[in-house]
Amino acid sequence: MAEAALQASTSRSRSLMWGMARIDRVGLLAAPIAVAALFLPFMNIAANRIVEGEPRPILESLTSVQAAGLFLAVGAMALAALLRVPPASKAVMAGATALVAAIFAGLAADNLAADAGSFARIRPASGFWLLLFACFLTMANAMAHIRLNPWVRLALGISFPFLLVLLVASGIWSNLSLLKEYANQAQAFWREAGQHLFLSGGSLLFACIAGIPLGIFCRYASRARPTVLNGLTFIQTIPSLALFGLLIAPLSWFAAHIPFAASLGIKGIGTAPALLALFAYSLLPIVLNTLAGLENVPAATREAARGMGMTGRQQLMRVELPLALPAVLAGIRIVLIQNIGLATIAALIGGGGFGVFVFQGLSQAAIDLVLLGVIPTIVLSFTAAVLMDALIDISRASHRRTRST
Repeated sequence: MAEAALQASTSRSRSLMWGMARIDRVGLLAAPIAVAALFLPFMNIAANRIVEGEPRPILESLTSVQAAGLFLAVGAMALAALLRVPPASKAVMAGATALVAAIFAGLAADNLAADAGSFARIRPASGFWLLLFACFLTMANAMAHIRLNPWVRLALGISFPFLLVLLVASGIWSNLSLLKEYANQAQAFWREAGQHLFLSGGSLLFACIAGIPLGIFCRYASRARPTVLNGLTFIQTIPSLALFGLLIAPLSWFAAHIPFAASLGIKGIGTAPALLALFAYSLLPIVLNTLAGLENVPAATREAARGMGMTGRQQLMRVELPLALPAVLAGIRIVLIQNIGLATIAALIGGGGFGVFVFQGLSQAAIDLVLLGVIPTIVLSFTAAVLMDALIDISRASHRRTRST
């Protein structure tokens, strides 16, 4: 009897362990979130752009057929997230469900707009955003277990913003309040988009021009290295908004006392202090990663370069910097994503960018205007991260091929 009971207990334990082995731990979080999102408000409808709206669940936002389709898609995705299915299948399922949710948000807006006035504003509610979060959590978990070719990842990163543009151009979101806000601000939106790219990309370019040589200098000037790194670290400790403000006074003096400064666009507020502050914040990651990349070059490689008769300059340019390239690109990745986010704050000192819509929306209590600045910033950051990760992997693969030959 005791032996039979022990065998039965062992069998139950093995069954439980086998069942748990089939459960994805991240799915234990993502699947309940996705299911819970179905029972939260899916859309929100308001009489105008500034008043608080009324939440509407899925069954009041979509037709019965549409609601059934969404429930089936989310149920299948939640099941795929929970079980240990192949990562590629899980990623495709999560991406498809996010796309379905986005399309159905447009359909829900069309349904609700039929009985609403021309000033009504219809926007996705908490259930929609929670569902997207569950989809992207599942997709990120799956992608972490997929070894995609870097060139494929590069293509996916480029295609993501184009897919969003295609959805916008299709008109399926035309009744969403965010798109109505965009229609009212289209000219200003693209102007500020260009300014945002200029601030984040321009500061990165200047930081690379100054930071990479400074990292090389720190590699060979060991006595000056602590002074340089401590100075750059001190700049990083200054809050971003404070640094923007600190630059107003000196640049105003510079514009007032240097005749050609104003003609170059240098003044106390606007693009100049924003660009300078972002440049200052960008230096430390690039200098540190350049220094780390150079120091991690194997000593045997340096000895081989010297044995081939290379001068110090040739050794640096032909051997050390190419081997340090992945580390340098990692620093550039950090700076690019950081600057895309920080450029939003530049609007407070007249620097422009997507922050213009964020702060205008906050001052007017218009959430759609806030999202008009926030969502493109998130899309830019996500795209930049994917593209830079792919470039880093491409550079590492290139170095592995070089070493093997």
